[in-house]
Amino acid sequence: MLTKRIIPCLDVKNGRVVKGVNFEGIRDVSSPVELAEFYSSCGADELVFYDITASFEERKIFTDILKEAASRVFIPLTVGGGINSLEDFDRVLKSGADKVSVNSGAIKNPSLIYEAAKRYGSQCVVLSADVKRVDGVFRVFAKGGRENTGIEAISWLRRGEENGAGEIVLNSIDTDGVKKGFDIEMLREVCDAVNIPVIASGGAGSAEDFIELFKTLPKADAGLAASVFHFGEVKIKDLKALMKKNNIPVRI
Repeated sequence: MLTKRIIPCLDVKNGRVVKGVNFEGIRDVSSPVELAEFYSSCGADELVFYDITASFEERKIFTDILKEAASRVFIPLTVGGGINSLEDFDRVLKSGADKVSVNSGAIKNPSLIYEAAKRYGSQCVVLSADVKRVDGVFRVFAKGGRENTGIEAISWLRRGEENGAGEIVLNSIDTDGVKKGFDIEMLREVCDAVNIPVIASGGAGSAEDFIELFKTLPKADAGLAASVFHFGEVKIKDLKALMKKNNIPVRI
């Protein structure tokens, strides 16, 4: 069985991680590069960077950060935010990203996933989706979860797989930031619908939430979180030790 991945997420704005950082060994972080190095040394399996401003100027700054991180961190890096074209894929891959996460860009141009997979390979293409229940139906939201696209989520993600996406990041808006656990119901439907890796995002509040995720949904490939790692509420080494204790395959 493949090992389950633990993935910290860094939201970057104006060259800083914006969800706040307050944990042992790291003080005033002016660049997310130091934070990326910290997570790498703690045993993170991968890192996700999101450029949450995505303006032209911010991307230029972000590219510099990405290049520096890629030169100092030797675990896979996924980059997302403002990915709307093959040129955006090209820019971040040439800056050192291993994978590119696309969300709103794919909603605006559904052929982007197919075109990117054809040019760079499915292993480089990550389809990210912000999903929320609307009248009992899972709907895809755009623009950072603010705009209801009306798209039914399960069929959208299945279509993404058919177009060549190599994995899916499923962020449940309903559980995001609540810290009461991952959205098991939503994740189960997605895991059953697709055959590519599914990364769970939204809701982690403790190490036990990751244990519940992997025990309940063996098909889930990874758990992604931000603030619980940034604030030291969950330490990756402790989490992985707990996973091993629970017979969950993990890279120590």
